[in-house]
Formats: sequence, structure tokens, C-alpha cells
Amino acid sequence: MNTNKNTKYHELLHRELSYEVQGAAIAVRKHYGPGHKESLYQRAYAEELQHRNIRFEREKSISIYSKRKTVVGSYQPDFIIDDKVIVEVKALESLPRKMLDQLFDYLRNSKYELGYLINFASPKLFIKRVIYTNDRKGFING
Repeated sequence: MNTNKNTKYHELLHRELSYEVQGAAIAVRKHYGPGHKESLYQRAYAEELQHRNIRFEREKSISIYSKRKTVVGSYQPDFIIDDKVIVEVKALESLPRKMLDQLFDYLRNSKYELGYLINFASPKLFIKRVIYTNDRKGFING
């Protein structure tokens, strides 16, 4: 194994927070199962985050930037956790690809680098981790 590689890319982005985000989702799904509405999962997830003493905001407006560094719009994700992670909560039997694409676009055009798409109603709990680092964003580094 080459130990001279840049360790930045070998470490999990927001490691401990990522474990908590996923652990909270697992706890909610374990307790409630797959058959509820999205609003119930959102409230239950918020309660679980509070129980874990994780700082979060619900439906906080975030700025969406153009490549010219101007704000061209905003978006209100379900959760912003510790001002580092976007979390979108869904309750669908299956997720259309556009929902994952949407999360990717929010990361690509905002200051956030890490996002989760969590679907509580799929046959198995679905947790998708998406990364788009700021070193790839022209409005931050251009």
C-alpha cells in the first residue's frame, strides 16, 4: 500500500457526524418501519437528532450560486445538520433518479459538500451518501 497518498481523500468527510446521521435514520426506521408518511419520518428524525444532541435546522434556506459567484436562487432542504450536511428525507416505495440528481445539484451549487438522501419507505432502509467537495466548485475557488 502506498502511504504517500494525500490522506485528505482517504478520510471520511465529516466522519463522526456521518455515523450519527446514519445511526439516527436506522433508529427511526427500526422503530417506525416502512409504512408511514414523509412528514412523520421528518418529525421522528428531528426528534432522534435532538435525542443525540446533534445540532440541525429544518428547511433552512440555502443559497444556490452560479459559476459567476452570484446567488441565483435558494433551496430549503429538509435538514441542515451542524451547518455541514444536507439531509433529504423521503417516504416512497422507490426513488426516481431525479431525486438523487437533485441532491447532487444542491451540493454542486452550494457551500455544502456532503448530503444524504434517506428513504424510509423502501423495502429496505435506503441511505445514499453524496459528496461534491468545494475544491471542485468555481464559485468558491474560481
